[in-house]
Amino acid sequence: MLPATQKRFILAKRPDGTPKEGEHLIWEAAAPMPQAKEGQVVVRNLYMSLDPALRPQMSIRTYVEPVPVGDVMRAQTLGEVVVGTGALQPGALVTGIGGWQEYFVADPKELTPVTLPPNTPPNAILGILGITGLTAYFGLLRIGTPKAGETVLVSGAAGATGSVVAQIAKHVVGCRVIGIAGGQAKCDFLTKDLGLDGAIDYKAEKDLGAAIRKHCPKGVDVYFDNIGGDQLNAALRRMRNHGRVVMCGAISGYDKLGSAEDTGPGIPSQVAANMVSGRLRLQGFIVTDFAKEFNQGIGELAKWMQEGKIKNAETVVDGLENAAKAFRGLFEGQNTGKLTVKVADRAVRSKM
Repeated sequence: MLPATQKRFILAKRPDGTPKEGEHLIWEAAAPMPQAKEGQVVVRNLYMSLDPALRPQMSIRTYVEPVPVGDVMRAQTLGEVVVGTGALQPGALVTGIGGWQEYFVADPKELTPVTLPPNTPPNAILGILGITGLTAYFGLLRIGTPKAGETVLVSGAAGATGSVVAQIAKHVVGCRVIGIAGGQAKCDFLTKDLGLDGAIDYKAEKDLGAAIRKHCPKGVDVYFDNIGGDQLNAALRRMRNHGRVVMCGAISGYDKLGSAEDTGPGIPSQVAANMVSGRLRLQGFIVTDFAKEFNQGIGELAKWMQEGKIKNAETVVDGLENAAKAFRGLFEGQNTGKLTVKVADRAVRSKM
């Protein structure tokens, strides 16, 4: 039997800076349960994905409409069907835009059934074997087009997408890979755990450009940018002729969206001139551009995991009530790898 109420976070107000729990994100401990119509299913969330892209969606239109004020805060989730219909029966695992709540209702076409590979933690479906891994896979291989022996520089390299990018470049393609991260512990993680060729602690470096020159003496062939701002400008100064810059994110300026503040430094004129003379290619992308090839991407990512070429780096926060605090920590660099929130344990076991 389903409970009479559920717990959730709603977006109460658009933030004009750092989102605050109690002002922008409101915790509701006894919210109404969603009601399913005929042909719909009820899903109980198990894990919730926390991603930097959610921050712009709180304030402005991006590649999707912003979260409506008063609605449940948006997020992709992994859940189990508790009230089913048709092929989706109780116990089935699915992913969908379930939001920051315990339960949600959806049409079957809005959900993606999940089959876990052997020995795979369920929340990997939201990370390395989900949108995060696919963003790294297509962004690096299709936009960055690295070749064995080239130098690849990755910002946010200890984060969700960056850690997958760095591992694919190093252990699958055969590139020389340098990661940028914040703090010695994360840099040690990149070199000792993930096997990168070097790591730059941007928090400790007074001159980031000099650090990039030291680690990339012959220049950078591919720069995978998750940060924007000063790190992007420093990398652009070290690009080799015909270098490729993959524009994946700009987390350094997200907290200023919706405010009157500048979101960060633009590209200086001299750097822009060098981009022209160096024939650089800067290209942004949205992972759904490659939706028809998702199955191929997930298949290869799963294969590389089984072969030990890439690892599932993650940070799991326990409890939906801690989601707002964990989301704030995402922008303070508190996570390593993919950040998910564990909402609940499985209650129903599928016979499949």
